[in-house]
Amino acid sequence: MAKAMETPDGEAYLAAIAGIVADVEEAGRVVAAGQIAELRVLAAAGRLAEVQSAHSDANVLLHDMALRSISAEVAGAMRLTDRTVQRRIGEARVTIEGFPAAVAAWESGRIVRGHVTAIVDAGVNLPAEMWAEFETIAIERCEGDTPNRVRGELEILAHRMHPRSFAERHEEAAAGRCVRLVPGRDGMSDLIATLPTVIAEGIHDRLTQQARAIIDTRDERSAGSEVIATDARSTDQVRADVFADLLLAGTPALDDTRDTTAGPLGAIRARVQVLVPAATLTGADDGPCDLTGRSPIDPATARALAGATHIWERLFHDPATGVTVSTDSYRVPSGMRRFLQARDQHCRFPGCRVAAIRCEIDHTHDHALGGKTELSNLAHLCQRHHSMKQFTAWRVRQLKGGVLEWTSPLGRTYREDAPTPAVAFSPAVAQPGDPAPF
Repeated sequence: MAKAMETPDGEAYLAAIAGIVADVEEAGRVVAAGQIAELRVLAAAGRLAEVQSAHSDANVLLHDMALRSISAEVAGAMRLTDRTVQRRIGEARVTIEGFPAAVAAWESGRIVRGHVTAIVDAGVNLPAEMWAEFETIAIERCEGDTPNRVRGELEILAHRMHPRSFAERHEEAAAGRCVRLVPGRDGMSDLIATLPTVIAEGIHDRLTQQARAIIDTRDERSAGSEVIATDARSTDQVRADVFADLLLAGTPALDDTRDTTAGPLGAIRARVQVLVPAATLTGADDGPCDLTGRSPIDPATARALAGATHIWERLFHDPATGVTVSTDSYRVPSGMRRFLQARDQHCRFPGCRVAAIRCEIDHTHDHALGGKTELSNLAHLCQRHHSMKQFTAWRVRQLKGGVLEWTSPLGRTYREDAPTPAVAFSPAVAQPGDPAPF
């Protein structure tokens, strides 16, 4: 092998690799410079919002509106949602203002972005006055090693340096427990619960035991049951199914509002809005259906939901524009609200996808100022963007067909068309031999 490397072909090969490595290093420097520049611009946007609100006599809510408004303005240029930009502004300020030495080391090439992220993630758990001391030690540890290898050590270092005990900090962290939904692909989503580690481990262990019990029972009785014999689910699949069953149909063990056998909490059921094409509902095709405001879902699930529902809605759309113009249902609906839910599907601020059933119906032209309660003056806005419309310089007007035209404080306009309906009815084409219609 050594002799082969010394041949002209081998030398050319080594030279090519050296060129690629040099190009990668140069590209890395260019990318890092761009990422650092973006962080500094976002941090500057956050400081501008802070200065703007500092000169205001408004309450805390209105102070936050300045940041929301600037985030929405920047989001239009970056083609991101304003929530994403606001989060990134906060992260940029912490990185640029809180850990300047780490940014300088990144800029000089001593460390890479992954190192900076690891330093910030571990360091923010310390009091701000200790950040400088922490990052000095952390930078030295990061040099010459990969971010993944040093991340655990940096977390331990931060724990050891922290002036408060772990028990105190855990109690405080437990107050931030929550559940989040992250839409995925192919009709799937991740339901993420942030819980104390012992509880999370206990939940996973109980689900695992239940899954194993089901599988063991299946294996023992498969010979005598055709249904059980066809159950080929893996442990992961059974665990996920048990988890869903418990949450959707189980009664909470702790119910302080209990006044019936099941308890009010146990009576709560999930509510979703699904749009199913007629051909898919009848089984004529297996195309995706729409879980409004979220993502596509599989046709089998949609048919099962349709078969169990007590509410049926038929949507009619303008054949030229595709915009919903009316709706009916099996039972008498609150017509205008249902119409707007069908038309809007989600919050109508640019880039927002909060489902209409979780939004507020807003008068585009304020009712207090003479705006009428009619379809051409109503649209769904989530609480966040409803507040922005009310308390910031963002303005909106409604055009024909449910089109909203938003104007930012800088005078930029963003057109928000009514979402394309996921379900559309078209006249059936008569075929030779078809019976005459009724």
